[in-house]
Amino acid sequence: MNFTRWSARLPGTQRRTARGTEGSVPAARGEHGQQPEQPADVAEDVPSLEDFSVRELLGRLPGLVALVYGPEHRIAYVNEAYAAAFGPRTPGATVAATCPEAEDLGLPPLMDQVLRSGRPRTVKSRRTRDGGSYTVTCLPVDSSRLDGGAVLVHAADVTDHAEAAERLRASERKHRETAVTLQRSLLPQELEQPDDLRIAATYQPGGTDAAVGGDWYDVITLGAGRTALVIGDVMGRGVRAAAVMGQLRTAVRAYARLDLPPHEVLQLLDGLAAEIDASQIATCVYAIHDPNEGKLVYASAGHLPILVRDEDGTVRQADDPTGPPLGTGGWLHTSGTIALPPGSTAVLYTDGLVERRREDIDEGVAALARALSGASGTPQVICDRLLRSLGVTADHDDDVAVLVVQHPSREGTDAELFHNAALELLGGVEAAPRARAFASGVLSSWRFPGELRDLGVLATSELVGNSLQHGTPPMRLRLRRTDRRLIIEVTDGDDHLPRRRRAETEDEAGRGISIIATIASSWGSRRTPGGGKAVWCEFALRDQCVLEGPSRTP
Repeated sequence: MNFTRWSARLPGTQRRTARGTEGSVPAARGEHGQQPEQPADVAEDVPSLEDFSVRELLGRLPGLVALVYGPEHRIAYVNEAYAAAFGPRTPGATVAATCPEAEDLGLPPLMDQVLRSGRPRTVKSRRTRDGGSYTVTCLPVDSSRLDGGAVLVHAADVTDHAEAAERLRASERKHRETAVTLQRSLLPQELEQPDDLRIAATYQPGGTDAAVGGDWYDVITLGAGRTALVIGDVMGRGVRAAAVMGQLRTAVRAYARLDLPPHEVLQLLDGLAAEIDASQIATCVYAIHDPNEGKLVYASAGHLPILVRDEDGTVRQADDPTGPPLGTGGWLHTSGTIALPPGSTAVLYTDGLVERRREDIDEGVAALARALSGASGTPQVICDRLLRSLGVTADHDDDVAVLVVQHPSREGTDAELFHNAALELLGGVEAAPRARAFASGVLSSWRFPGELRDLGVLATSELVGNSLQHGTPPMRLRLRRTDRRLIIEVTDGDDHLPRRRRAETEDEAGRGISIIATIASSWGSRRTPGGGKAVWCEFALRDQCVLEGPSRTP
């Protein structure tokens, strides 16, 4: 076979002009018929491809070479490397009958394409049944002696590269699994469920091609019926982002115990984030729900806005204030409010839910609002519906965290388990007796057992007496019951927070808070917006603490 007829189709190979009768390559003519001077280092007798044996050239190639012809792909030739790899092949036999490796590599349809199109085709890193990996190129060959056309098959052994790539992929999978495990272990294993709210959350890591990020959420019971809701996103990937997320989440829980306003919590987090890792920033929303106020008080550090769906399906978006992400420093955060009346649902989320490539993120938020307007059911059902509506699947390219908070409307028997009562205290010697009488009457109307009524009246007396002695007007007593607890709270205009101390035998005062801490399930205090403080205590309604009369506390 004439090598020069098909060698021109090999990449990087060009046909040379046949030699003249004197055995030398004719020189090209100059502009004026003069022959250019030949470089001194070029030999006069340059060999051409006809001087070499095609079989010898192909046989010495390190790659695997086979020549097949005709529509049945019959074997014309295999070189030594091919025979060493897959065994010798009988000339004239078909590839389908004698070359199982060709089926493994998917070559028959590829050779069909080459014969039809007359163009080269390549497949990369295909594995054979013996475990080897090859990159194969099929090139068309023109030959008058081969009917139906021919195909030159060249295979390069890339087993080492394929194994190295697989080891790298395995390492990346292990790294990702470690990050996912760490991420999930740092998230709440079980969400706290406040008396007045129904809450569900979901976290979905990105697909296998996406590195795990630092999305997180949390629900923190603050006492006196108040609840902190948190969602955030560390701007990073992998184990480091998950570790930073864990530190921030732990810090949020610690700061929440101080019962600070949302903007003060973010101010503390901002400084901490810079100390943890100045190269990684995070976004965060911290919100507080007070059942007595019927609203969320929130602060945002560069995070996406809270969405609230009213009972009629109308969706509202929380307005500013929004500050820069945590870790940037130099910013004074502020708090805002958004109404959360009975029957409404709030959604807090990370950017993985709404951010898409080549789309403005506002379009994603608008799509979420449309999906939320038609979503109903339990918080977990709403979580699932939002993920489906926004097209979040197991192959999603980013982490997603969603926190759904429902403030349910209560009617009938369920509503009977939730009550509020309040009394303005005007001060003076009659304030304490009036407060005790008010508490006794309210607790009796709520049909609490006698023992709990007595404890509630005692707690009211101590809290009011402490406020009268150490606080300033205006003063207010508030009683609240839920299906799980009785809450007694007194507010006044002085911002000095009480603390529990040991009273000596001869002391005439200082025992009030100790008494409260002894008889109540929990107690606490906080500063209120605009100045002043609130001191509260709770009594858990246990199984043995039942209502008097036909109604019973679950």
